[in-house]
Parts: sequence; C-alpha cells; structure tokens
Amino acid sequence: MSVYFGVDYYPEHWPKERLETDAVLMKKLGIQAVRMGEFSWAKFEPEKGEFHFEWLDDAVNLLAEYGIKSVIGTPTAAPPAWIIEDDPQILPVDEAGEVKGFGGRHHDCQSSPVYREHIRRLVTAMAEHYKNNTNIIGWQIDNELGNSHEKLCMCDSCKEAFHRFLEDKYGSVQRLNQEWGTAFWSQDYSNFGQIPVPRATPTVHSPSLLLDWKRFCSHLVVDFQNFQVNIIKKICPHHQVTHNLMGFYDKTDYFELAEELDFASNDQYPTGYYFDPPGQPDFEISACLDFIRSVKKKNFWMMELESGPTGGQLVGRMPRPGQLKLWTSHCVAHGADTIVYFRWRTCLFGAEQYWHGILPHNGVPERRYFEIQETIRGLIPVMKDISAVTVKPKAAILFSYEQDWAFQIQPHHPELNYIDQIKKYYNAFYRKNVPLDFISEKEKLEDYKVVIAPLQLLMDSMLEEKFRAYVKNGGHLVLTMRTGVKNRNSVCEGTQALPGRLADVLGITVLEYDCLLGMSVDIEWILDKTWGHAKKWCDVLETKGAEPLAFYRSEFYRDTPAITVNSFGKGKAYYTATEPDDIIMSKVVDRIIKECGLESAGCSPDGVEMTVRNGRKKDYLFVLNHTDLYQTIQVSAKWIPFVWCGESQSGKLPPYGTAIYEKCCMD
Repeated sequence: MSVYFGVDYYPEHWPKERLETDAVLMKKLGIQAVRMGEFSWAKFEPEKGEFHFEWLDDAVNLLAEYGIKSVIGTPTAAPPAWIIEDDPQILPVDEAGEVKGFGGRHHDCQSSPVYREHIRRLVTAMAEHYKNNTNIIGWQIDNELGNSHEKLCMCDSCKEAFHRFLEDKYGSVQRLNQEWGTAFWSQDYSNFGQIPVPRATPTVHSPSLLLDWKRFCSHLVVDFQNFQVNIIKKICPHHQVTHNLMGFYDKTDYFELAEELDFASNDQYPTGYYFDPPGQPDFEISACLDFIRSVKKKNFWMMELESGPTGGQLVGRMPRPGQLKLWTSHCVAHGADTIVYFRWRTCLFGAEQYWHGILPHNGVPERRYFEIQETIRGLIPVMKDISAVTVKPKAAILFSYEQDWAFQIQPHHPELNYIDQIKKYYNAFYRKNVPLDFISEKEKLEDYKVVIAPLQLLMDSMLEEKFRAYVKNGGHLVLTMRTGVKNRNSVCEGTQALPGRLADVLGITVLEYDCLLGMSVDIEWILDKTWGHAKKWCDVLETKGAEPLAFYRSEFYRDTPAITVNSFGKGKAYYTATEPDDIIMSKVVDRIIKECGLESAGCSPDGVEMTVRNGRKKDYLFVLNHTDLYQTIQVSAKWIPFVWCGESQSGKLPPYGTAIYEKCCMD
C-alpha cells in the first residue's frame, strides 16, 4: 500500500469514544496513515516494566477498519516523571553547570548509560508487541533530535564520552596538544581527563576544542538514534524506520543521521513560529525541502506539515486561504512522496494547546479541513505517478556541517553566517527556476555540471584534491572568500598565502582582506557595466591567470578583482571574493547557467516558482504563487493544464495560487 497523506494523531489526549468520529473524518479527508505515540512513554509504561499497549492497540485496530495504517514513534523525547525520580542522573546539565529539571521534553542526557537501559527496555517491548501487526507500516525514532537540547548536555557522563571520542580521534594527548595548539594561553594537557567540556569560562574556549565538541555532539546524537534503530531492525526487519529532521537545523550532521534510516522525514512550519511573524521566505522553504531530499538522494516524507497557526505562549498567523494547498504542493514539487499534517486536532491542554491542527479545539471541521480535502483529491493522481521517482538536478551546493560549526564559533563578521551564504547562492538559482541538489563532502562531484561551495574555511588535502580533480575533468566549481583558511582542527594555514594549494586551480592569490563592519563597497560587473554593492567581507585579489568578471569600485582596493573565473584543465573555477548583492549575484548565476547548459523550468515573476517533477508516465510542472497578490504568468505551450489551472489559463495566478500542468514524457 502506498501512503500519500497522513496526520499526526494523539488518541491519548481524547476520550476513547471520540476515536471512531476521528476515523470517519480522516477517511472522508483522504487520510491513509497516522503517526502516534512519540510522546507517550508514561502511557506505555506508567511504572518500570509495566507495559500498557492496549490503548494504542485500540486506536491502531479501529483506524485500520477505515483503511488507515499507523507509524509508531518511540517516545524517548519525553521520559516520564518516575524515571527522573528513580534516576535523576539522566537529567541534562547546561553550560553553567546547572542541572535542568523535569518538565517540557528532552529532559535527558543522550550519553547516559542508565537512560539508554530504560530506552532498551521500552523500545524492545514496543517492537516485540507490534512486530506482527500488519497495520503498522513503520517507526519514527524519538522526535526532532537536537530540538530543545540547546547546546546539549555537559554532565560527567558526556564529559567522559567526550574524552573517549578525543582519544579515539587523536590517540594520544600529546598529539591533541599539537593539533589544537594548546600552547596558547597555557592550555597544554597531560591526560585526556583534564580536557573540559565547554562550560562557561571567563573568556572563550579554544576554537579547536569547540569544533571537536560540536563533532562529538553530532556523533552522540547519531549514536543515540542508531541505538534505537538497531533494536527495531533486529526485531522488525520488515518495518521501515525514519526520523523527523528539521531542515537546516545545526546540532547534528543529517547526512550521517540519515545513513541508517530507510527514508528521511522533515518537519516544516512555513508561517514561522510565533516569535517570527513574517514566516519563512519561499526560497528558504524550497531549500529546506531540497536539502532533506538530498540527505539520502531519494524522496522523503513530510512528517509534520503546518495545518494551522503555530503557538506556545504566543500565537502565530493563521494560514491564508490557499496556503495549505500551496504548502502541500510545494513539498510534493520538491520530492515529498508522503505528506503528514501536524496535527489532527488542536489540543486542549499542555504547552502546545495553541499549536493548531486541522480541526480546532471543538473538533468540528472548518475551512482548513475542506481546503486540505480539496488538496488531497487534486494531488493524488499526480503523486501516484511521481512516487519514488527522484529529482536529479545537474547543479549542486556542497553543504558541510563542519564549515557551519566553524563559522558559528568564529563568524568573522557579526552577520556572516554559513547557512545564510548557502541560502543566498540557492536563492540565486531558485529565482531562475533551476533545480539544485545538496551534497556532502563524501559524495561524487562528477554527477553535477556545477558545484557551489561557499565559505570552505576548513581545508584538507582530500577536499583540495577532490576540487582539483573535479575542475580538471571538466566541472565548474564556485568557491568564495574564506576558502582554505584553516585545517580540519581549526588551526590557520601558515605556509602559504590564501587560498592555499588551490591557488593554481583558481588562478588568484589573496593579498589581504577587509571585514566590512558597518559598511559596503561598490562593485561592477564589467561585462555589461552593471553596478551593485558588496558587503561583510572583501578579499583583495591578485590574478595569476584568472579572468576578472567584476571589480571593486570603492575603497583603497578599487579597480582590483572581486569575482574571477579561471580555466583549469577541462573545467572552470570561479572565485567570489565578497558577498555580492542580488544584482551582481544574478549576473554570476546567469553566466554559469549558460556555460553549463542548465535547464530552467520557466520564466516567472518574483514570488512565483516553477518546478518540474518527473513521473513514470508524465512530467508535471508545478506553478506556485508564494505571494498575496495576483501574478501574471506565462507557461510554455508544451504544458497542458492538469489540475487547478482555471485562472492560470488566462495568464493570472491568484494569491497563494497553485496550478499543475502535465506533459507526456513517453516521447
């Protein structure tokens, strides 16, 4: 059975007699699956070793009578009060050394062997209980790992685990001293036990220590997840296992976290959270969706998609008419095979009582229910054809968690942010309706005509050689300022000028650099005399064979190159020495698109996205109006109206409008 639409459901929050009413309403809506149980430890195990699954069995079995399957969540994000009372050592410790108390969720230390034994007992019992239940189609591990954890735990258990991590990596404390440069500020260590976790200190910790701490935390979360994956896979090898990721959330390397999962899932709340009224820009949501698709290079589930205002202490904006259809179609357009809405019904109590679901507090269907119903009916024919057919772009952005962490530790400029740079380059291609993948350093570059790699601060010989070989063999590579500044241990390059050993590939040398605090500089794209601005950072370049494409036009380095391209082997290497504005960035991307022969889904006004999904029988063009205004669009005659194309056929797309066109791909 293929599952296309689902909801997050919490039967434990409602009287048992409500269950069949919900099942009937779900069936009418077009729901095929529910996720349940991910915060229900106290219901499953009210006392140690006393398991109660009957309440969930009732829900699973009754929903199955209406053709609705179930995904079970392991409830390890919310250990119950009795566990904390029995074993308070599992509570997390913050950077001030304070123990966090019970309450909320994620009040746990993921390194704690005591906590893991509690998890082993419960997850084993759950898997054994449901292993032969044909109404269970899969499992979600925990919930949003890293969310609510802030800087994760810094207790003694984590400290000991950190020491083991460092000893495995460096072998000896003498080597660690050398690799970190602990001679600075008299930080030499004579044994691993002396090394602190980065709790609050009078000044700042070593950037090398902080980077390894972030690596350790990511490794710990991956290990915590896989501890549960292994239990379930051993007992239920026929069940699929996933975890709900969170876009560009930075606590854990999602490429590594996804390795042991059967498929990735994501949570998306497009209006933003109650403290972020404008919501997420359309390009940012698209980038998140493409990123989640990219972590396994296969289609994904949207395990939580906003269906009403978000809210905690404050309440977010209500989705406008058309937005639920738009958001759902947006996810499908970028590779979601299954959409699960959060949540079925708005809860009456608890911290998320204003985090709205499809149904309001009174449980009676209203506008949002009927909009989702229309959405499901319109999308099902498309989703049946495109399911499991993966998007394969010819352009990619290299995404590195380690580069991100390095810039979190030392951002250089108060507003220079790795993720923002990633999004800026993504947005430049997105505005041209050119699709992108995200790739990790472990993946092959040769599958792509162009690879964009912003802010490659940390460099080693393997990555350098990977870049070199890619360009030499015909690839187009885009590198930026702050490339090759440090080695992998966050120690600065001291043997040659920047960009280090990639100087011949790029055909430039960085003479000096300028951090643009509170200012910008003029920049000119010399091919057509277009002027723009550059901000945050300027590398001052000397060309060593590269062709200048843009020049600085102010400051003492005026008339020196700001953007260059160099032919190397069969390929080309671009270098953007600054952060150009959208005008100049558009010029760079236009040139790359033309050189690489990249295909665009079409030309559209700002705020209107066009993207193509390939199916087994047909191709589909999604036209998505992310604005609150009518937009004028032009669709190529090769596309035939398929669904929701009424007004768009006259060249107009209504506010938050969605139109899907089809084209036979059986040429």
